[in-house]
Order: sequence, then structure tokens, then C-alpha cells
Amino acid sequence: MARPVNLLYRLYERRLKRELDKSVPVPRHVGVITDGNRRWAKEFGATTADGHRAGAAKIVEFLGWCHEIDVEIVTLYVLSKENLARSAEEVSILIEIISDLVEKIAALDGVGVQLVGDLDIVPPDLRARLEAVTTTEDCGMRVNVAVGYGGRQEIVNAVKSLLRTRADDGTDLETIISELSPEQIGEHLYTKGQPDPDLIIRSSGEQRLSGFLMWQSAYSEFYFCEAYWPDFRRTDFLRAVRDYGLRQRRFGK
Repeated sequence: MARPVNLLYRLYERRLKRELDKSVPVPRHVGVITDGNRRWAKEFGATTADGHRAGAAKIVEFLGWCHEIDVEIVTLYVLSKENLARSAEEVSILIEIISDLVEKIAALDGVGVQLVGDLDIVPPDLRARLEAVTTTEDCGMRVNVAVGYGGRQEIVNAVKSLLRTRADDGTDLETIISELSPEQIGEHLYTKGQPDPDLIIRSSGEQRLSGFLMWQSAYSEFYFCEAYWPDFRRTDFLRAVRDYGLRQRRFGK
């Protein structure tokens, strides 16, 4: 019975791909909340570590799908600030898996890696391995890896950075306040210099952002998928992109 189902999925994928090739606009920047690894593992009687490893493998596969349709920037939410408060055993597993994952991503042809998050709270061994593979060089696809990330903290850090920069320039407080603008704050975000995400995808059926790119997602389109992240398929991705392309973006209007 599995064979006909797989055949139907392949045929459906081809149809979706043809639609994208013809007229559906492709998002320039895709953000993804890779949720559901632990619940996937629990349902299959696997360990939490197995769930995280399956999720990491899916990320590499996902980036290949993005490359196929010429997505320029992908932002992956892989380790939140809150995740670091989990048990020492799970955090240790996460550190190893994420380190291996980012090294694999950096080894992909035409891919550049950038870290986004509060690196001061990231364990030193993880930070060292991640920083070793980051690059600012031009590349075919930029992959932002969100580690130690919190959306509120990003905004706080951006404002602090802005205030320090202006103060170092000798600007007085009243002038800083009167001239303060969203554009100035944007210049101090982790993703400074990049376009905001056009599409944000979240797996596992949860319909919330959990603090992901709170500032940058003001006019993003959202797509929520029921599948746990390790079960997320190319079909799900193409469906999300098609759904995005068929929407009429109003940018808050």
C-alpha cells in the first residue's frame, strides 16, 4: 500500500513544482521554526536525542529544497534561549547535534552561515565551533542559524547597541530620542543588512511564533503545518511556498 501513496506524493510534488516554475513568486527569505522533534521521538518510542538528530537531518534536506527554488536566505530557529534551561543532559546532546549540523551546512556548496542570537549565553564549546564556520562572504544562499535566540532580547540588544553607538559619537540623549526610528533599530538587529522574512513556516501544528524574529516578521506571511519537523516533507514545503505565492501581500494595509 505504501508504494501507490508514495507515487501519488511524487506526482503531486511535480504538479506543485510546475506551478512554482510557471507563475508563483518565490519568497526571497524563508524563516522556519523546526518544532516537534521531541514529540516525534516520543510517538515512535525513540529517545530525545534520536528526535533531535532526525530533526537535524531534515534541516539539511530542507536547505536542498530551498536551493532548488532559489530561496536566497533561510533563517533556522534551532536553539532558543529557553531551550538552554532544559536538563544538562539534553543541552549537552543539543550542543553536539547543532555543532555537527552547522558544520554540515557550512560544507554545502554555495552556502554561507551566519549566527543570530545572544552568543554571550551560548555554551563556550558550542559557540567556538559555530563561530569557526561562519562567513561574511557572498554566497548563493545565506543560512542564519538562530542559537541562544530570543525575540524580545534581540530588540533589547539592538536598542542597547544603538544607544551605545550614538553615545560614542557624542550625541546627546534628547537628540537620540527625537531621531529614533524603526530603521535605526533595524540596523542593530542580528539580521541587519538582510531583507525581512517573506514567509515563516512552523511545523508540529503549533500556531505561534514563540518569539521568533518578532521585529522582522511584522509583514511576513505565516504557514503552519501539522507534521512534526522530522516528518516534514518536500510536498509540505512546496505547498507552503505555493500558498505564499497565491496570497496578496498587503504589508499591514
